[in-house]
Amino acid sequence: MRLHVTGATGYLGSELSRLRPDATTERVEVRNAAAVARLLERLRPAVVIHTAYRQDEDAVNTDGSENVARAAAAVGARLVHLSTDVVFDGRKGAPYVEDDPLSPVTGYGRAKAEAELRVRAACPEALIVRTSLLYGGAQPSKHELAAHDPEFTFYTNEVRSPVHVGDLAHGLLELVAQDVQGPLHVAGADAVSRADLAELIRGAPVRRAPAPETRPLDCSLDSSRAQGLLATRLRGVREVLGRRSDAAQ
Repeated sequence: MRLHVTGATGYLGSELSRLRPDATTERVEVRNAAAVARLLERLRPAVVIHTAYRQDEDAVNTDGSENVARAAAAVGARLVHLSTDVVFDGRKGAPYVEDDPLSPVTGYGRAKAEAELRVRAACPEALIVRTSLLYGGAQPSKHELAAHDPEFTFYTNEVRSPVHVGDLAHGLLELVAQDVQGPLHVAGADAVSRADLAELIRGAPVRRAPAPETRPLDCSLDSSRAQGLLATRLRGVREVLGRRSDAAQ
């Protein structure tokens, strides 16, 4: 199955490329619709996994995602589009399921929510995978690096579902071969606060404080539907980092 990965130099993209060294990873400016269309017309992939994003550049997330979706649809490629848990505001009081309405409260969350809508319009059969904080790759993720910064303050009521990047990548590669579309939550089994996650990574206490009201709060994801489709187990962060701690002793 011919696979193309966008954002292959990023944290998730590099893990996908490691697992699938035969995948094409040629870079192109995703905000340039004509360039994206030319690339996919030349490569003719069977599947595109779109991981490219920028937290500080809305057009990459919105226009770029729409351009990739249109180009994938034009060549008949299956599209797996990566989204985020912060398309929700975290005020539900329970883990989010796929059919919950979008309710972003940050600029990045709003851009990713808009991207989901544009992707579905441009490529109705696309699979939209919402995931959470990534860790556990060949190099430390930004969340792992932050955990070791003694000046960083971590929120006690901002709850997420961290997922090991290897678990997510394996799961995505399973999903490309399945007939599933629309939103799907693929995240770790444990819901933990940003502060608790940092302490699990660091193995020591960190500076803790409540999150401002402007932040998304409990954005934990219910990934039971995805787990029912996958042979890959979506492990909880306590299990993964607990084993790492045991091995170090």
